[in-house]
Amino acid sequence: MSVLLLRLAGPLQSWGSAARFTRRTTENAPTKSGVVGLLAAAQGRRRDADLSDLAALEFGVRIDQPGTRLRDFHTAHHSDTLKSMPLSERFYLADAVFVAGVSGEAGLVQRLYEALLEPVFLPYLGRRSCPPSRPVTIAEPSEGELEQALREARWEASGWYRDKRTASFRRRGQEAPDDVRLDLLLDSPADPDRLPDITLRDLPMSFDPRHRRYGLRGVRTTETRVPIEPGARPSSPPPPPHEPTSLLTPVTPRTD
Repeated sequence: MSVLLLRLAGPLQSWGSAARFTRRTTENAPTKSGVVGLLAAAQGRRRDADLSDLAALEFGVRIDQPGTRLRDFHTAHHSDTLKSMPLSERFYLADAVFVAGVSGEAGLVQRLYEALLEPVFLPYLGRRSCPPSRPVTIAEPSEGELEQALREARWEASGWYRDKRTASFRRRGQEAPDDVRLDLLLDSPADPDRLPDITLRDLPMSFDPRHRRYGLRGVRTTETRVPIEPGARPSSPPPPPHEPTSLLTPVTPRTD
């Protein structure tokens, strides 16, 4: 199987799986539906397109920097009638960094990687108001197991977060360890002898706005230890020459 790892980092992220009506919550880590939506958008798939091939990909997440939860009191007006819309609460994760991964047939995974380099639709981290602050791609797809790839990937936490963590040990008069313990959230295969640790309704079946549908997904939780590289943030590959906003038509101010 081929594995593609993604770096999900930004000022704000929001990954809802049970958000309803005026209370839009977020999970503590990216959902499968959110990451599949990001990949589908990069390929230019429309909301009513078939998602079965992407939903069948094995999915996993490593929490490199958990971030902090933020609540936004949201107001809105209808664009045509200007009538006030219902007040709502929107929850976000601030300053979080995740390494997410998908695994599947090599040809499909390679096409997803190429789409992320030149996305048809701009990628975002759960909501359109949450753009990534660093390149989403980490490296080209590689052969192997998804769990092993997530365990071996370098720590993607921000430089300031690394320094803050090291300083906390020094304040206590302790020597900083050589590695960091990180949480892993992995797809739990259907097995009558082993129940999943968590169940989320984030298996995308349709993004059609007329009838969005999500199935249940079992999640297995575990931990891994990753070597610490103190100091600056891990180096990122240079951004591709493609600039997805270059084809957007500038908004012309109205003169009437």
